[in-house]
Amino acid sequence: MPRFTRTLDVAAPAATLWAFHERPDAFALLMPPWERTTILQPPTSLAVGTRVVIRQHLGPFWVTLHAEHVALEPGHMFADRMSGGPFKSWLHRHIVEPTATGSRLTDDIEYELRGGALGDLVAGRFAAHKLERMFAYRHEVTRRACEPSSAH
Repeated sequence: MPRFTRTLDVAAPAATLWAFHERPDAFALLMPPWERTTILQPPTSLAVGTRVVIRQHLGPFWVTLHAEHVALEPGHMFADRMSGGPFKSWLHRHIVEPTATGSRLTDDIEYELRGGALGDLVAGRFAAHKLERMFAYRHEVTRRACEPSSAH
């Protein structure tokens, strides 16, 4: 099963990084502007059972993605599982840890494309590129929101 992991070191306490993810507008802020996406049901919290529904343009089609928060360790980790959409499976862990110079966010995603080996062959590189670009954007937004020197 493919795995995508990216880390971001932030010059701010772990509590600040965690608080950013708790903000009611955080999910919307983290959506890249080039994605044609509509948030139909935004998250109301990080609590287990919280549901999120988005509609996203993917190639010539619109797909509806459903996600549910499935794990929570307040101040340290929350996870969401996606159903529907282009992925056969998707589990995204957001892990926040203190470091000597601030904190670290790790986005750890286990995913499986639809179509098995053929799906991987046809769309694997596209999916990996899309994840790279999206998380580069999300991490920059997170850094600007959390680091005092990065704020506008």
